[in-house]
Amino acid sequence: QVQLVESGGGLVQAGGSLRLSCAASGRYTFTNNAMAWFRQLPGKERDFVASINWSGRRTAYADSVKGRFTISRDNAKNTVDLQMNSLTPEDTAVYYCARAKSSGATTDFYAMDYWGKGTLVTVSS
Repeated sequence: QVQLVESGGGLVQAGGSLRLSCAASGRYTFTNNAMAWFRQLPGKERDFVASINWSGRRTAYADSVKGRFTISRDNAKNTVDLQMNSLTPEDTAVYYCARAKSSGATTDFYAMDYWGKGTLVTVSS
């Protein structure tokens, strides 16, 4: 079984930064899969934020976070991070870590097969 555990969420003022981390565990090889971050507001769909391929060399970002967020992974530690800078109240959401079914970076919700429980990010104005 694969487990994904997010950490690093919290309350931050607009313009501030947060770093989210996702720790993956289970009986599988971490480098077989791309990883991604999604976010969701209550009553809304879960939206793509960023993804990273198996090696970390290829990434993809939602237009709304390009230039402000950076996704990275440490294949030695089985972790994937999301550095979030210049945060705005519109970034407030529950952020979810996800494992892709394949090794290539993808923006597709339906391409994910495992999800974490989420971590709340609240940006105050």
